Amino acid sequence: MTAGSLPRPSELLPGRPEAVVDLQTDEGCALVGATWRYADARIEEIGFVDVGDDLGPGTTPNRTYDVVPHAQAPDFDDSAWRILAPSETMLRLGSGRVSFNWYRLEVTIPEELAGMTAVFEIVIDDYAEVWVDGALPLALGLSGGQVVGGFNAPNRVVLGTDVQAGQTFSIAVFGINGPISASPSNYIWVRSATLELHAGPPAEEASLTVHGALPKDLRLERVATGFVFTEGPVWAPDGTLLFSSPNTNVIYRWSPDGRVEVFRSKSGYSGLDIGRYVQPGSNGLTFDPEGRLVVCQHGNRRVLRVNPHGDTTVLADRFDGRRLNSPNDLVFSTDGTLYFTDPPFGLPEPREAELPFCGVFMLRPGASEPVLIDDSLRGPNGIAVSPDEQWLYVANWDEERKVVVRYVAGRAGPGEVICDLTDEPGLDALDGMKVDVDGRLYVCGPGGVWALEPDGSIVGRLELPEAPHNLAWGDDDGRTLYITAETSIYRLRLDVEGVRP
Repeated sequence: MTAGSLPRPSELLPGRPEAVVDLQTDEGCALVGATWRYADARIEEIGFVDVGDDLGPGTTPNRTYDVVPHAQAPDFDDSAWRILAPSETMLRLGSGRVSFNWYRLEVTIPEELAGMTAVFEIVIDDYAEVWVDGALPLALGLSGGQVVGGFNAPNRVVLGTDVQAGQTFSIAVFGINGPISASPSNYIWVRSATLELHAGPPAEEASLTVHGALPKDLRLERVATGFVFTEGPVWAPDGTLLFSSPNTNVIYRWSPDGRVEVFRSKSGYSGLDIGRYVQPGSNGLTFDPEGRLVVCQHGNRRVLRVNPHGDTTVLADRFDGRRLNSPNDLVFSTDGTLYFTDPPFGLPEPREAELPFCGVFMLRPGASEPVLIDDSLRGPNGIAVSPDEQWLYVANWDEERKVVVRYVAGRAGPGEVICDLTDEPGLDALDGMKVDVDGRLYVCGPGGVWALEPDGSIVGRLELPEAPHNLAWGDDDGRTLYITAETSIYRLRLDVEGVRP
């Protein structure tokens, strides 16, 4: 597609890209300045070590195999590689059977495609791994993106959400002949390779009523819908939004190109009696200071950390020898202290509670059991730490006492009610909560999202099409507030940055 033939936005159907650049044509490659370079890869025997006690590399020497060259880096010298004409990417290459190869190219965004979301998609016969600017995020559960997606499955990678004219992306694609377990007599080739440009992440404008002193020109978008109940969002390091579906026991991943996929099944419970539960799945999600995903699991009644090697560590599941109720939401301070709430909402029956109270807890780094901060709330729910980490805030899900309570961070003891929304109209009590860098609180509650000053005074309220239940700051600059509601995910651009993991 040439610049002169790009469709006008008025000609586009919802969800369709503004332009599709075919990287297997001379015209498409010329538009983005791309040149394909190719080389075979080979297997070499190397020295390595056996697995260690931490499930990573240990110290006992062994022999294993590696694939060379390692050609993923942007500055890798491929000047001696074979240059492929765009149509030659469809040649059958590699040596057949168990074989591997590399394709490398750079794409530069032309002026007429600036300001859009760029998505690279390639389909390799049979498998592929895609590196962009030397990065291959190994996020747990990732499929169909940078890592192997399946037999002849498309690999789609978002290069950028607001690409600029002249911006260049280095792309390295590792091709694999397969299935490896029964090596075939065919070869490796590129079935398709395209660069899609979208006017923006697929979204539709949603109704928003602004009350109080909040800006009246705020614009709400719905980016995904069709869920049973959404909760616990967190912006991930790979530029996607993770969120929980407690009722269906799943964590989903939303990508800026509009795709939603299952990130983790059985996210909160895997027992045979799962049918007894209304909300067996995960709820609150966050990342610890080392970038590891930490999950509140309703059905398993615990807080679980997912480690870099895919194994998991239970951070908290008991207090004073008794099982927790159903951890709901959580937040870390920068020193690694974990704060979490433990209401009974994930229990199949109230009588199954082992603790005689619902707690606000903290778990210091290295501790084996959490410390009880407060046991006076009937439904401790959303939780946040002030930007200076002086205060801990907790929102109470209790229809008879819809309050935000402030505690001295790191200290057990009674808190101070700084905001009482009990008399406000609406069926919901208080749910998820986040703070911005100025210390302002955003609380899901009756009638929408409430904005509060650090002292609890009301700034205003955002009235959404559905009842909101939790929040996460996202996008590259942290100024977009993502909102999980009943059936949908919404987003809202603000002029202030949020505090996020």
